[in-house]
Amino acid sequence: MVYRYLLLYKPYGVLSQFTDEAGRATLKDCVSVPEVYSVGRLDRDSEGLLLLTNDGAMKHRLSHPQFGHRRRYWVQVEREPDEQALSRLRKGVTIRNYTTRPAEVRVIAPPALPPRVPPIRYRKQIPTAWLEMILTEGKNRQVRRMTAAVGFPTLRLVRSALS
Repeated sequence: MVYRYLLLYKPYGVLSQFTDEAGRATLKDCVSVPEVYSVGRLDRDSEGLLLLTNDGAMKHRLSHPQFGHRRRYWVQVEREPDEQALSRLRKGVTIRNYTTRPAEVRVIAPPALPPRVPPIRYRKQIPTAWLEMILTEGKNRQVRRMTAAVGFPTLRLVRSALS
């Protein structure tokens, strides 16, 4: 078997699957290579790095939490987080009776990204900040739930690396 590995910048509004009965945009609209599957998922309203492959063993090794692979995200949040909020994210946040693993978190300059369509909401009176968050687990909507739990809702979420 010839293994295929594709790196894709998944746009906002695209599902991380190849079919959708509701007719929404899927990976099929972005990729014409047959029989590859995503390693992990990004929510429809998230964007960024998605690895596609037909190598099942690699897919398992990169996605299963037991291996602790790092996922780096650039996260635009509403308002500017204080050190207390950043510390809570670093230690792990309790969400729905589950405490996340500790995360690496730091404030960063706005990254060079393509414009998002549609753009995020802009409110003149409310500043935003960008964080880099590195997680070793990938629960459903985890980054969004973590930032909301510490009082700084996510406006834009971009996965920038897997390692």
